[in-house]
Amino acid sequence: MQHDALLRAMARAIYDACYPSEDWAPVRFDEAERLGTIHYRQAVDAVLRARALSAANGEQLQLFEAA
Repeated sequence: MQHDALLRAMARAIYDACYPSEDWAPVRFDEAERLGTIHYRQAVDAVLRARALSAANGEQLQLFEAA
């Protein structure tokens, strides 16, 4: 994932949204990535699924900020 900056950023956004504190995940994103934790793998899976669904619909994923 490190070679694709956009997908990595998306995985970080998902990770941070789903695991906002130590109550949810024991380590922050960079450490989770290095260790390959289940939390990190779930965030990456979410990105890959979203990308596949978007591609199947002929759309391009766009980053946006929540209102």
